[in-house]
Amino acid sequence: MHDTTALLVELGSVILGLGIIGRFAGRIGLSPIPLYLIAGLAFGKGGLVPLRASEEFTAVGAEIGVILLLLLLGLEYSASELVTSLKTQYPSGAVDFVLNATPGAVAALLLGWGPVGAVALAGVTWISSSGVIAKVMADLGRLGNRETPVILGVLVIEDLSMAVYLPLLTAMLAGVGFAGGSIALLVALGTVGFVLYLALRHGRLISRAVSSDNPEMLLLVVLGLTVLVAGVAQQLQVSAAVGAFLVGIALSGEVAEGARKLLTPLRDLFAAVFFVFFGLSTIPSDIPPVLLPAALLAVVTVFTKIATGWYAARRAGIGSRGRWRAGGTLVARGEFSIVIAGLAVATEPRIGPLATAYVLILVIVGPLTARWTQPTVELIKKWRGQDGGPAPGAGSGTVPAAPVPARQEELAPTAD
Repeated sequence: MHDTTALLVELGSVILGLGIIGRFAGRIGLSPIPLYLIAGLAFGKGGLVPLRASEEFTAVGAEIGVILLLLLLGLEYSASELVTSLKTQYPSGAVDFVLNATPGAVAALLLGWGPVGAVALAGVTWISSSGVIAKVMADLGRLGNRETPVILGVLVIEDLSMAVYLPLLTAMLAGVGFAGGSIALLVALGTVGFVLYLALRHGRLISRAVSSDNPEMLLLVVLGLTVLVAGVAQQLQVSAAVGAFLVGIALSGEVAEGARKLLTPLRDLFAAVFFVFFGLSTIPSDIPPVLLPAALLAVVTVFTKIATGWYAARRAGIGSRGRWRAGGTLVARGEFSIVIAGLAVATEPRIGPLATAYVLILVIVGPLTARWTQPTVELIKKWRGQDGGPAPGAGSGTVPAAPVPARQEELAPTAD
């Protein structure tokens, strides 16, 4: 079969299959991400029917998927909201790092993967899935809840932390020495700081320059700018994903709203391709040997993420029910865990299968914990004869919650 014909047949089959999978996932109330990963495993190396003609195209599509995921996340925030979140939520971010990166690092050392493997697996277990969590909150109708800004604050700190973590990990994977790693870190921090300065001081000018009444022109300019900045960021060892996130931060107002509507379908398409590509690059027979450590790691980090959300919500003066909801919502891992594993797999091949199994488990468990953590805790308290309301003095010694983004302010917040 002609190369172009084979490419079209494979690509069409993949996209059609993703549509069918997504529909099925929606009907059973499950995130489609684990099904995309399973589909990638089925048609990847060692799978049922390996896809060869579309492999290169799928790899490029996967890169675009990560860029669009982070761009759309950045469009949810303004630069001022981001800075306020950092000021109020940084202690929660520190607790998040300690509680959730440590299990991954310890597991990697116990498995004999060495320091580089420990740093990589620490990142896999640390970062929650912004995409999955945003979808879960929307599906559960919680965008107006008081704990939602707390959840978003933790996610923003995690995403910005990637601007420091990813250059360090890339330098370690490349075998760069202390001097080279320090330069990469300084460049990354300088780039992030410069973009945040532009967003804070000149965000309106940037938005005005990008703005257009023609949807086609707006789409082309925003997408082109994002891919360009992502490429430059990659060249500077900052990470294309973080570069895309910062572009989203820099845009605001009607431009951000219009770009979000235009780019959401593209994000969904290429994000699906991204998850499929990761499955394609993983050999299915490599997963069973790591299933037990992945399950144990998942169990531990479910509880550490719940503890993180509970602590962050408590600092913001949220009531008992809201604290448990926040904790349960943060459990899901996804895109960044896969990105980190994808970077590290060339140096430590065993991290790919483990990360795939780990994400598969938690991307299924995450929506369940978001829905059932608080009711389960209330049921346990009832059995023990305890009241399910806010703890005495819950509002003392707390800091204000991060502001609710404009699109959420229209919704009435719940009591706790």
